Amino acid sequence: MGLFKKNPFGHILFLKLWLIRILGALSHRRFKGFNKLEIEGSEILRGLPDTNVLFVSNHQTYFADVVSMFHVFNASLSGREDSIKNIGYLWRPKLNLYFVAAKETMQSGLLPKILAYAGSVSIERTWRAKGEEVNRQVKMSDISSITTALDDGWVITFPQGTTRPWKPIRKGTAHIIKKNKPVVVPIVIDGFRRSFDRKGLRIKKRGILQSFEIKQPLEIDYENESIESIVEKIEYGIEQHPSFLKVIPKSEIENAEALNTEREWRY
Repeated sequence: MGLFKKNPFGHILFLKLWLIRILGALSHRRFKGFNKLEIEGSEILRGLPDTNVLFVSNHQTYFADVVSMFHVFNASLSGREDSIKNIGYLWRPKLNLYFVAAKETMQSGLLPKILAYAGSVSIERTWRAKGEEVNRQVKMSDISSITTALDDGWVITFPQGTTRPWKPIRKGTAHIIKKNKPVVVPIVIDGFRRSFDRKGLRIKKRGILQSFEIKQPLEIDYENESIESIVEKIEYGIEQHPSFLKVIPKSEIENAEALNTEREWRY
């Protein structure tokens, strides 16, 4: 790797490499130390192509979720089986790994800006800005940026666009899938909301079992399947479909949303 070689977004790969190494070393104990990260399905990652892979996941904190994914992905690609033991995997991390995030969030401080350089594809939210509801048109440059990232490697996205559970999937994700025809891999996480504050920077409670499940890629007919059908498959894939709520008392659902917490809703 040349010292000043850049990725398609103009980021110097040598600098990105060291950012991932340093941030990874600083954050490792958050998932294997203060808390325990239980991983399932790491072998699926090793069978994926090097580019045009889209990971869809539920969302619990702003930053801890995606940091854990950098750990799990790189550990799995280094041959570790459902484990992030021994951070030697950070020495040669996957540099064409990106995550979609709100531009407003990634510009909110020094640490978010550093994280953005490590792999963010920053976009403008069309439904919310500065804590208020808005109604913007989708920027074609944002769609192009996600396409560029998929052409170069793997992209992580949180299609609900919020850390609150049971919110609807944004149809924009389905349109991106129809346009780019990526391999779509669902991920289901839990325990992060109990471990960290909402931003995922401060440790709120120790000794929490965090779960991280990588599922088989979704079967999608890119040419003939409707946007609604793709959205529904994503909902089931990340376990955020309304059917998962049927056996949960309404009072518990309301409390979960009011407290911005999420329990282990698995059946």
